[in-house]
Amino acid sequence: MAIESLPAFTKPARQRWESIPAHIRQRLLSNVWCGCCRHEVTITNFSGAIKGRDLLLVGKCAECRGDVARVIEGG
Repeated sequence: MAIESLPAFTKPARQRWESIPAHIRQRLLSNVWCGCCRHEVTITNFSGAIKGRDLLLVGKCAECRGDVARVIEGG
């Protein structure tokens, strides 16, 4: 999934995500822990929402298709 097409983001989450430089966003997407695979994977088919002060990305592991999540802490 291209970073530019994120249909399942809430408006505040999209604003936070787009405020992150593109090369950092790519690194965040490719550095997600999968509990099933037991190593870092790429998150796919993800959505985003703000939870408290953090940006939460929820999606699927690119390898096993299991559920994964990434928290990007807010300032």
